Amino acid sequence: MPRTFDLRTGLNINPQGSANMLSLSSPISSAPLAGATLLTLAASIYFIRNISQIGTPNRQRRIKPAEERVLVIGASSGLGRAVAKQYAARNARVCIVARRAEQLAQLAKECGEKCFFVVANFSDAGDMVRVREEILGKWHGLDTLCVCAGVSAVQPVMKLAGVDVGRDDDASGAGIQHAVDIAARATQGNVYGPLVAALTFIPLLTRTSTSPSILLVSSVAAVVPAPTRALYAATKASSLLLFQSLAIEHPNITFTFILPATIEGNFRASAVDADPATREAGLNQRGLKLDYVAQRCLDSVDRQVRGNVIIPWFPYSIAHHLYSLWPSLIEKQARKKYNFR
Repeated sequence: MPRTFDLRTGLNINPQGSANMLSLSSPISSAPLAGATLLTLAASIYFIRNISQIGTPNRQRRIKPAEERVLVIGASSGLGRAVAKQYAARNARVCIVARRAEQLAQLAKECGEKCFFVVANFSDAGDMVRVREEILGKWHGLDTLCVCAGVSAVQPVMKLAGVDVGRDDDASGAGIQHAVDIAARATQGNVYGPLVAALTFIPLLTRTSTSPSILLVSSVAAVVPAPTRALYAATKASSLLLFQSLAIEHPNITFTFILPATIEGNFRASAVDADPATREAGLNQRGLKLDYVAQRCLDSVDRQVRGNVIIPWFPYSIAHHLYSLWPSLIEKQARKKYNFR
C-alpha cells in the first residue's frame, strides 16, 4: 500500500495513519529527498528574489549621493562606523549618533566637514527628539535613516537563571529575576531603541525626502534559531517584525533589512550577559568583513531593495525557509554549528 513521507518528522505514514521511521530499505530515502528539497527551495528563492527587483529604479537618480542626508545610529563602532565612513566617502551629508563622545568625535574628523555628530542614546525619546532638531536645523530634512545600534546576548537562557546546561534543577526566584533583568537590557537595546528611532524619524522622512529610506541592521539570528542566542534572536526578531509591519503602514518609505551572519569585531564582548571569558576573548576575525557588509547596506539602499537581505544568502536564506518544512533538521544543524550538547 502506498505511503507518504512527512518532512517535519521524518516518518513514513500509511493511509491508516500509523508511522514508522525511515530505514535504508524505505521506498523514499531521506538523503535524496533532502538534497532535492534543498535544490528546489534554493532555485525558487533565488528566482523569485531576483524577479521581484526587476524594474526597480536606482535611488541615486532621485537623490544625488553628494546631496543625500544620512543619519547613522550606532556609529561609534562596528558596522555602523563602517556604514558612516562609506557614506562620507561618497560625499554624502552624514549625522552620526552614539553614546560614546570620544569615538564619535574621532569618526566625525575622519568623515570630513560634511559630517557632524550628536551624543545620544537611541532608546531615549528625549535624546532622539534632540537629534531630530539638530538635523532640522542643519539640513531641513532627512533622506536615509540607518539603524545600526544594538546589543548582543550569548548565554543559554537557563544559564542566566543559574541552571547549567544539561542540568534539570529548578531555577530559584532570584535566578529567574536575574534572567528577566538581562532580557530587559536586551529588549531596551534591540526593541525599544529601533521603536524610538522609527517614531522619531518616520514623519520627517516622509515629509522632507523625495525618496525616503530606512535601513535596519538586524541579524540572521532573527530568522534562524540558534542555541545560546535565544535572547538575541528573540529581540532582533521583534524589531525586524516591527519594521516589516511599519513598511506596510508606510509604503512611501523603502524599508531594507540587512540580516548578516557573524561579523568580524568585538560585538560579542559587549553582550548584556557576557561573562569574563567572553569579554576577554578579543576580536572575532573569522566573521564577515565589516567593509563588505557595509557596502551591501549602501548598495541595497541605492537599489531600493525591500525586505530581507540575508548575508551570506547561502546557506542562511535556505535555512530560514527550510525551517518551516523541516525544523528538526535545522535544529540539529544549529546544535552542531554551536557545539551545543
